[in-house]
Parts: sequence; structure tokens; C-alpha cells
Amino acid sequence: MSDARFGDLGTRLASAVVMIVLGAGALWAGGLVLAVLATLLAGLMGWELYRMLQPDAPPGRAEAHGVVAAVLVAVFTFTWGGAVSLAGLLLGAVLVAWRMPRDRALFAAYLALIVVAAHGLVVLHGSFGPVWVLWLVLIVIGSDVAGYFAGRLIGGPKFWPRISPKKTWSGTVAGWVVAAGIGVGFAQAMGAGAGLVALSVLLALAGQLGDIAESAIKRRMGVKDSSALIPGHGGVLDRFDALIAVLALAYLAALAGVLGMLVGAA
Repeated sequence: MSDARFGDLGTRLASAVVMIVLGAGALWAGGLVLAVLATLLAGLMGWELYRMLQPDAPPGRAEAHGVVAAVLVAVFTFTWGGAVSLAGLLLGAVLVAWRMPRDRALFAAYLALIVVAAHGLVVLHGSFGPVWVLWLVLIVIGSDVAGYFAGRLIGGPKFWPRISPKKTWSGTVAGWVVAAGIGVGFAQAMGAGAGLVALSVLLALAGQLGDIAESAIKRRMGVKDSSALIPGHGGVLDRFDALIAVLALAYLAALAGVLGMLVGAA
């Protein structure tokens, strides 16, 4: 029984190690390396999204949409910035979805989330540095781990049973508590404003909703994983659904000047 349940553990761990090494390396390098990785991931997620929503599309159509997603991120990350890039990314997502035979609004909304998050990752790293990107990553990991264990140890009412039957209120709240603790730690260590704690909780909620959003799409389309790109883990969207929601919200907070005020950045 034990072997059957953990038979893929080696594969999952190996994939996780590779993702951690690549992510940490890109985060440390920053600049062009991080921008290329963000662009590549956006392309892969755009490809997965189209495959899920249009499973009967002609060959090459999903790949083409993945390329377009990557191009959108590259263009608006290496050229303009600020509100101009945000508007361009949002408009681009809408235009890409316009010719789809169905689920246009859903595709446009989720593609917009993907490309804004990928662009935001590069902008946040460049504006605030790797430590604050690490803060975002830790919020995602911490709230996810806390939710997993609290949900199984405490149980209780489901958070959104129709969409995500495994998520509980106890796990959701545990994720908020851990995110608040991470916010306290970073606020004290970095001399940031106390409002960082509240923002950390809000970002944890965004990550949880990002996870639920992708689960809703998979349930709607009757698929288990967004793809099989990552051995033992499913697709890129399956691993980064929460992170892209967190990155997108953090980027909007930075664009509005809220994040800079809280972390004390110029």
C-alpha cells in the first residue's frame, strides 16, 4: 500500500529539485536570464491554457497561442513599462481571444493573468530586488503547506466544494496565518511598514483563488492536469497557478505605489 501511494515520489522530488535550482538561479541572476525564463513560462502556460479550452483545435493552434503569449511578455517587458505595458498586455490578451470559437472571456481573463504575472515578475525583481520576490514565493509555499496540513488534520467545512472539494476553511485560514507570519518576519528584517502583514494575507488569498481558478477550468474541461510537461507534477499551470495570481496582484500594488510605500523602496 505504501509503495503504491508513494511510487512517484522519486520522480516528483527530482522534478522539484530541478525547478528549485532553475528558479533560484534565475532569481539570483535577474536581468535577461529572469526575463527569458518568465517569457518561456508564459508561452508554456498560454499553450496549456489553449489546449485545455480548445481540445479539438487543429494541430499547431495551441503552440501558436503559446508563442503569442511569450511575444506579448517579451514586447511589453523589453520596451515600454508602467501603465502602458499593463494596458498593452491586457489588450493583447483580449485580441488573442477574440477569434476563439468559444470561451473567449475565460481565455482572455486567464491569459491576461499569465502575461501580467510574467511581466510583473521581471518588473518586481528589477524594482525591489530578489529578496522581495522571495517574499512572494514564500507566501505561496507557506500558505500552500499550511493549508495542506491544516485541512487534513483539522478538516471541517469546505471552502468552495463545488469547485475545489479538497480545500477547507481551516486550511484556508491556516494559509492566511502563515502568510501573516511571513509578512511579520520580512517587515522586521527589512524595516518595512506594518501594512506588509495585511498585504501578505491578501496575497495569500489571491494565491488560493488562483489555485481554485485553474481547478475550475480543469473541472469544466474534464482534465486532471494542464499538461504532462513536468514529470510527477503535471503542467506548468498546475505548479504556478497560485504564484501567477500573487505576482499579478503584487505587480498591480507596485504600479499603484502601495508596495513601494510598504517596503520603503524609492
